[in-house]
This record gives sequence, C-alpha cells and structure tokens, in this order.
Amino acid sequence: MSCGLAVATALLLTNPDVALAASIDPAAVPADLTGLVTEPLFVDIVSRAEHLKGVTEGWAASGAVHQPNFLTGEDWLSFRTEALALSDLDMQGHLILKSRESQGDMTCILRGLSEDMPRRIADMEAADTRESRDLALSELVHLFDDNIAVITAPGQTFPE
Repeated sequence: MSCGLAVATALLLTNPDVALAASIDPAAVPADLTGLVTEPLFVDIVSRAEHLKGVTEGWAASGAVHQPNFLTGEDWLSFRTEALALSDLDMQGHLILKSRESQGDMTCILRGLSEDMPRRIADMEAADTRESRDLALSELVHLFDDNIAVITAPGQTFPE
C-alpha cells in the first residue's frame, strides 16, 4: 500500500468529514478553481482563515502574545482549537481535489498548509523569547494569508 493511500485510509477511518468530502461527485463540480470560492468547504476554509488571520494580526498589534500565561489562557486555547480544525479542513480540501484527479498546485498547497499548521502552533508554544514568539506569530499570519490566497487567487484552472 502506498504511503498516500495509507494516510488517506487512516484519515477516512478517523474523520467522518473526510469520508463526506470524498463522496462528492467530481463531475458535479466546475473544472476551474475559480469555482471553488463558491463551494461550501472552500468558503468555510477562507472564512476561518480570514478570522484567524485577524486574530493573529490583532495579537501582533497589541502585543497580547507577550502577556504572562498567554499560552494557557482561553484566547490561545480557543485559537489553537480553531487553527487545528482549519488544518483538518485544508486536508479535506486536498483530498477532494485529489479525488478529482487534480495534480495542480492547490492540491499540494492545501496539504502543505494542513501539515504546517500544527508545526506553527508548536513553534508558537515553544517560543521562549519575545523575538521567537513574534516570529512564530508572524509565520501564523503568513500561513493564514496563504490559506486565503490559494483559494481566492483568480484565473487558476485544473490541469487537463
């Protein structure tokens, strides 16, 4: 069994949303990526990424991430949960595009975003200096920005 198939099988068995995503009939979906911005899953991904980007930008502007016990507070713990849920949705988007036999950049990027999110969260939690926490927060902002841009970028199409 290939690694990709093993990962997909494991996800399918552990996350019912992945099974739902995989059940979407590829023939019923527009062939160009600009149509993705109207599909509920991708609308949800963009909406969540925009919200989380706004939160992280707010923390950067206010310096809230440097407050004592920030990483054990309710704001961070809620954010962490939401960011990891976005990571799961990115993987779901990757699997949907892959099921449509898309080998385009978006398929790969969504998987990368899904894999990077837990790492960026861990970087934030491991940051032990003001500079390292600022850098980790900046990386999260960029990750959310990438998440928005990859779906909303105009003029992309699936390769034939």
